[in-house]
Amino acid sequence: MRSWSLSRRTLLGALAAAAAVVALGCGGDGDGDPVSQTGMPPTSREGADFPPRPANRSFRDLIGHYREGPVLAPSVGVLEPGENRFGFALFDRGNRQIGDLDVALYVAGGVDETAHGPFVADYRRIEVEPEFVSRNSAQDPDSARSVYVAEVDFARAGSYLVSAVMMLNGRPVAASPAQVRVAPAREVPGVGDRAVRVHTPTVASVGGDIDQIETRVPPDSMHEVDLAEALDRGRPVVLLFATPALCESRVCGPVTDVAEQVRSEFEDEEVDFIHMEFFEDNDPSKGPRPQVRAWGLVTEPWLFAIDSDGVVAARLQGAFSPDELRDAVRRALR
Repeated sequence: MRSWSLSRRTLLGALAAAAAVVALGCGGDGDGDPVSQTGMPPTSREGADFPPRPANRSFRDLIGHYREGPVLAPSVGVLEPGENRFGFALFDRGNRQIGDLDVALYVAGGVDETAHGPFVADYRRIEVEPEFVSRNSAQDPDSARSVYVAEVDFARAGSYLVSAVMMLNGRPVAASPAQVRVAPAREVPGVGDRAVRVHTPTVASVGGDIDQIETRVPPDSMHEVDLAEALDRGRPVVLLFATPALCESRVCGPVTDVAEQVRSEFEDEEVDFIHMEFFEDNDPSKGPRPQVRAWGLVTEPWLFAIDSDGVVAARLQGAFSPDELRDAVRRALR
């Protein structure tokens, strides 16, 4: 089990996809675990056709002949027909994250369905300056440190297998497939949709008792502004839904740190940063807060960059890097 898979549904999908690994026939050659992000030897494309083209082959024919490589763990739980930002991590058999590889994704409706791709992924580090690292992130060895991101196109709603081919130690290998669900109905606001106007709690609204609305240690500075008031004033907003101390994934702490650093970089701009905790009274047994339900969220973290007209200009789901957030903020400021 990969510690930052986002939901039970994602984990069950990964288990179901494991059967596909056996069916695909991906093999090992006795060389041991793929090496981790630490001490990664250089890779090479020399003599390799990378990324391979599907050429109307089935998922089985495209992926099955490669040596079995790392496990692919999606950091996104909501996918829609059309183009999607698909964030993911790669883990070796020791549950260590593998970074900075040449990677391309492939998708298909089943092992004998036509494979589609390649969707080339970018590798992005989730790093902030020391002053912005929370205790939540620093003390959790499983916190996300990086993310691969690809723009993946799903033709229609349904279940899909997703795998990756990458260059590892100078030769191509294939990731164990993950199973994902693509749904046609969109409850979560997307780019071009109007932001959902809800009141969000602030330090003032809880009488200064920030522990009511914050699980990050130390508390961040993104609880000063009410979303509804910001929208009414026509202020661009960066709205982050994340629970650093209680997140089912190990992503919320690092991305809240990212948001806190990027907020400091845009202090001279007219943009409000708002951090909204996920659970009522910071208690998972009480379920999501009403603001979370109003936005249609069932997973975390999510980040929305909203422009001065109250329209979502950018949306980030799961893990994201400082550069991705900076770009989202700039879109809201246009």
